[in-house]
Amino acid sequence: MGSVMTEKVKLIVALLALQFCFAGFHIVSRLALNIGVSKVVYPVYRNIIAVLMLSPLAYFLEKNQRPPLTFSLLFQFFLLALLGITANQGFYLLGLYYASPTFASAMQNSVPAITFVMASALRLEEVNMARRDGVTKVLGTIACVGGATIITLYKGPPLLHLQTHKILQGDTLDVAQSSTKIQNWIWGCIFLLGHCLSWAGWMVFQTPVVKKYPAKLSLTSFTCFFGLIQFLIIAAFVETDIESWKIQSAEELFTILYAGVVASGIVISLQTWCIQKGGPVFVAVFQPLQTFLVAIMAAIILGDQLYSGGVIGAILIVLGLYLVLWGKTQEKKVIDTEKASLIKSLLNAEKENKEADTARKDIP
Repeated sequence: MGSVMTEKVKLIVALLALQFCFAGFHIVSRLALNIGVSKVVYPVYRNIIAVLMLSPLAYFLEKNQRPPLTFSLLFQFFLLALLGITANQGFYLLGLYYASPTFASAMQNSVPAITFVMASALRLEEVNMARRDGVTKVLGTIACVGGATIITLYKGPPLLHLQTHKILQGDTLDVAQSSTKIQNWIWGCIFLLGHCLSWAGWMVFQTPVVKKYPAKLSLTSFTCFFGLIQFLIIAAFVETDIESWKIQSAEELFTILYAGVVASGIVISLQTWCIQKGGPVFVAVFQPLQTFLVAIMAAIILGDQLYSGGVIGAILIVLGLYLVLWGKTQEKKVIDTEKASLIKSLLNAEKENKEADTARKDIP
């Protein structure tokens, strides 16, 4: 009993550490943008570090698990990188630049619901509206989408500071600044929605690829490698100034190392271990904690403001997340019960057949 409790405590501590690492990444990425690190250079360096960290581990740990590489597999790795690395990280940085770390984290809570919609559309996920779990998953998805819509379209009054910025009549400069801020906020939320869509698409597309290529660490390494190539191609057209590639300060170096070592190295390993020990549902339950941590850290470190629209949207998204997770858990229980019942019926039928055969043999 003691050892079981110890394993549970280890898992909870690991999950808390995982959310702190994720929360730290939101803040560090915003700091990188604030000090002028290029939106293209930042992910390039991040993925270089990720490839250098993951490739040796994948090579030695999965020597006997890797199936032969084919052109078809390499093309699928390229597409995975396009969704999970290039679009995912690119949209995230653009959204973070125009919005805030708190709302980036809040929007990410909608990823399970978006994944569910995509998987259902592709017939990879069952939706049985005749059962309670099916209805709950649909309601949870609607709540997540509604929350994300509120965050995008309704900013609302600030919560942390009651002072409001008054626009004087005829002050065209303040009106222009206010309009620009609102436009930037909307664009930030749209980019973050693109980030969540590409992330969800990556997870859905990854499912059939993993079946063909079960060496997950090697798969992640190939994905990071192709993502790096794609960002370098983009950089060749977008970031031609050599000065943008130079690390100018210790702060820039810290943000890049955190993104590469912690966000792409430690987090992947820690998350894999947590999913192995506790299962994907238990790990996902801790996701909203990240939003809470980011809100506190952003207010203290960055002085970010918190708005009522964002809080309402975040609450809806978290509620939707838990409804989807609850529905998935109940669905698994129903499927397991049906399987157990089917196995029991088959065993009983087999037993009855054997008894009938024995009875026939005993007849003179």
